[in-house]
Amino acid sequence: MRNCVCLLAAITLVSFSASVRAQGLAPKNVKADGNKVLSARNMNPQPVESAAANPNYSIGAEDVLTIDVWKEPEISRTVPVRMDGKISLPLVNDLQAAGLTPTQLSSDIAERLRKAIVNPQVTVIVSQMNSQRIYIVGQVIRGGTFPLAPNMTAVQALSSAGGFTVFANLKKIYVLRSENGQEEKLPVNYKEVINGRKIQGDIHLMTGDTIVVP
Repeated sequence: MRNCVCLLAAITLVSFSASVRAQGLAPKNVKADGNKVLSARNMNPQPVESAAANPNYSIGAEDVLTIDVWKEPEISRTVPVRMDGKISLPLVNDLQAAGLTPTQLSSDIAERLRKAIVNPQVTVIVSQMNSQRIYIVGQVIRGGTFPLAPNMTAVQALSSAGGFTVFANLKKIYVLRSENGQEEKLPVNYKEVINGRKIQGDIHLMTGDTIVVP
């Protein structure tokens, strides 16, 4: 009888240890949702392209630039682009930045520094894109001004507005755009884009665009 009790206790102990070990090895990046198990990584939306990854990004007023001149810490610094589109640097003084790409501005700064530095190596990074803005108004939870990332679409921008109110007409959303003195009204059928029926209807935004959710 004693042997049976010992054997039963040993089996129980082994089963308990295996259960604990299995729980300890369970992935830490999953979350249960009812009967579904979702990866935490897959729950996050894909980020839009950053200015640093876009070689064609056009610098604008109020952007903040990090300028690094190799082996020249007294010249390297972070500077804002003034409202007149210019920046100021030692040995360079005022220099036009707005309208240029970071690569073009790097070349311009290097060219001016050659008068005082042998073969200057200059890197320009847009650390804050304050000049690129769009606006979202109407039946959204959180309307207002939002930064415009490179290649951002209307649907991507709307994800920043915190969702829609119960009164929102998702089939009648439109983008107001002012270009060359002309006003345009560009329709965006949010439901068709989201459902994949009309992906081409998702408009790529430009700075100054206003998304209206009626």
